Amino acid sequence: MPFVKGPLPQRLKLAHGFGAVAFGVKDSGFSFFLLPFYNLVLGVDASTVGAALATALLIDALVDPLLGHLSDRTYTKWGRRLPWLYLAPIPLAVLWTLLWSPPFTGAPGYWDIVALAVGVRLLLSACEVPSVSLVPEITDDYDERTTLFRYRFLSGWLGGLLMMVLTFTLFLPTPQSQLQPEGYALYGMFGAGLIALSVIGSAAAQHRVVAHRPPHRPPAFSIRNAFSEIFDAFREKAFVIFALGGLAAYILQGMTFSITQYVNLYVWQFSDLAFKLYPAVLFLSVVLMFLIVSPIHRRWGKPKAAAISALVGLVFYCGPYFLLLAGAWPPPGTTASTVLLFALLIVANTSSVISIISATSMVAEIVEAFEERTGKRAEGTFYSGNWLVQKCATGGGIMLTSLIVQSVDIAPGTPQAAVSPDAVRQLVVLFVIAASALALFAAFWLGRFPITRAQHEARVANRLSRRPPTEENDPIDDAVRADPDAHSITP
Repeated sequence: MPFVKGPLPQRLKLAHGFGAVAFGVKDSGFSFFLLPFYNLVLGVDASTVGAALATALLIDALVDPLLGHLSDRTYTKWGRRLPWLYLAPIPLAVLWTLLWSPPFTGAPGYWDIVALAVGVRLLLSACEVPSVSLVPEITDDYDERTTLFRYRFLSGWLGGLLMMVLTFTLFLPTPQSQLQPEGYALYGMFGAGLIALSVIGSAAAQHRVVAHRPPHRPPAFSIRNAFSEIFDAFREKAFVIFALGGLAAYILQGMTFSITQYVNLYVWQFSDLAFKLYPAVLFLSVVLMFLIVSPIHRRWGKPKAAAISALVGLVFYCGPYFLLLAGAWPPPGTTASTVLLFALLIVANTSSVISIISATSMVAEIVEAFEERTGKRAEGTFYSGNWLVQKCATGGGIMLTSLIVQSVDIAPGTPQAAVSPDAVRQLVVLFVIAASALALFAAFWLGRFPITRAQHEARVANRLSRRPPTEENDPIDDAVRADPDAHSITP
């Protein structure tokens, strides 16, 4: 049974979404600043950074599903998820600080980066997987799940954009300061505090709704049984199709974000003011997403919305680069170039985020399909799979960017005006080719996701019809219906 029946209280939506701020801080850091920091500032070869992150992902591939499985099997008076959300954020904040102030002499080596990346990624999984696994537990309503993800994505983007605003106005306010290490250390310390506040604060605010002992004690844990159940879950047809489309969509997002510093600095030749305005442009696109994603899902459903949005995002992301190559774009660095780019970027980023949120929301419906087939609930396992897909994609996107940068051969510390036109053209061509291939692949598979709204609602109705009579009057449901705001999030 879900914790809440019927419409979700507004304060619960806000409280649940606030936990995603930590993910936004991490995603902004890994996607926008990690590669330039280690490559352009610390002097680590771009391919070394990419290879180190790829190694960290291999370790994640083994450990992340176990974290999700352990979250499903946690049995306490506070439920399955809250203990993780109270314990994991503190060591995560410490490692996040060290990631941006490496405790090593000289330039970090391959294994130094691996150690920091593995620690941050695993501890973030221990926060994000239990948090997002609460979505199908809180509600089984097709649209209300989208609503929770709307708030999660809005909060995550706000967290990431807040860090970007502070970065370009306080920590790294000029192109010159972006090539110095001091501002990155301050960036890391502030981000660490925000990560801990968001995860612990969100958990405390939802405590009264979700802090209930699970109805059944899970069997004893064993590695063999754990991987057997994980493999069974990951073989679910709907999950395989989601993973194919989601992986391409997330890789595209990771590549687009991680190459942003390079293209904004060297292709579009942003001024100091343009760098400061860039987060505001992304913020407008996310607000637009927040307003239109639910109506789009009601009209088209999640699979069609994901596919169409991926294609629209591709057209508006790559359009400026095609025009630039064709000589039909205003000179980079001018006001006309920057304003036109920002206008197209709003549409492109709105569409891309709608595609990603649609894909992520699909995972909630896989939970009921798997339960129908096996009789087991595995929210944590499936969202660890989703989280693994996202992290693999982020790492894959950063690695793609590192390969592109390595091919173009932009030396660490290169000033904005010192990059040759040939290098800029090569950077643009390689980016457009990779982005087009990924967007088309993502749209193809996400559009073929096999669970529709009608199928999901039929599964929920079937489950309710088989509910034991003793569950007919659930005290949680009655309390929420009687006073939803008071019951939902008072710590």
